[in-house]
Formats: sequence, structure tokens, C-alpha cells
Amino acid sequence: MAKKEEPVAAELMLEISQLIEGGVYSNVANIIHNKNEFIFDFAIVLPGKNAARVQSRIITSPVHAKQLMLALQNNISKYEQSFGEIKVDAIQPVLKTAETVH
Repeated sequence: MAKKEEPVAAELMLEISQLIEGGVYSNVANIIHNKNEFIFDFAIVLPGKNAARVQSRIITSPVHAKQLMLALQNNISKYEQSFGEIKVDAIQPVLKTAETVH
């Protein structure tokens, strides 16, 4: 019987525009979703402020959001194997958003 061949993942080369290659810093994120998409708002909270200014918004499909979650889990695991456990405070700030996604 012939052995079933597994599909081979194509190598994907990412190109980064000079406009965004420096990246954007974020120290807080908010995630909202509906049936068709996940919306990730990456924001920054400055000391002494009680508002977070959104720096970047990513809108993606539920499938891609789950792939992102799995990739993050994998990378965090590798990071912690190399550098030790990432400590997370038990208390997380509550974000109040003015918008609702339907």
C-alpha cells in the first residue's frame, strides 16, 4: 500500500515596510469578537493616566486568532525554557471600552 504523503508547508518570506519596521510598543491589549472576526486592540497606558490610547488594531478571522494563540503558546513555552517562567500579576486591570461589536 502506498504511503500517504503529508502536505509540505511552503516557506513564507515576510516583507516589512520601512513605515512599520520599528514596531509599536504596547503594554495592554483588549480583545473583542463576534461570529466572524476577532479584533485585537493594542494600547499603551502611561504612568499617572487612567486611559489607554490604542496604538494598533488587528482584525482577523477566528481560525487565524486560534492559530495565533497556538503560536503564542509555543513561543512562550520556548521562551520560558530558555529564560525561566514569566511571572504574571494575579490582578489584571479592567478595561472599559466605548464600543460593542455585533
